[in-house]
Amino acid sequence: MNQTKEVAIAIITQGHNFLMQLRDDLPDIYYPGQWGFFGGHIDLGETPAIAVHRELIEEIGFAAPEIKFFHTYPSPGVIRHVFHTPLTIPTSQLILTEGQDFGLLGEAEIRQGQCYSSKINQIRTLGKPHQRILLDFIEGTISDISQL
Repeated sequence: MNQTKEVAIAIITQGHNFLMQLRDDLPDIYYPGQWGFFGGHIDLGETPAIAVHRELIEEIGFAAPEIKFFHTYPSPGVIRHVFHTPLTIPTSQLILTEGQDFGLLGEAEIRQGQCYSSKINQIRTLGKPHQRILLDFIEGTISDISQL
């Protein structure tokens, strides 16, 4: 049985930059080794807003004081509920518990679709849906990402 998964993910901003996670290089996860959003699956009985709040605490120890809904992106196999929140603490206070790195990416890196990780000393790409969602957020538009 092929079920559609629902995830809650966060666009996290600090000034004009976006906090992104460099995902682990695990072949059984979506977008391995690519830059993506913090967030994840929605547990049974959770709302997307509760799930994204929980995921941010679990993945980086950040209790976002304000999380706003941005848009829902349905695609075959996955529905992405996207929220945004400002990062109200320095990145030095974040504790990464999932992924291999995190960083603040600027608009140029988002548009280019890649970013350097000093932790692994490599340039890695952004996941295509993540890049498109960020561009929608920057440009104030909404795209159909189901074909990415």
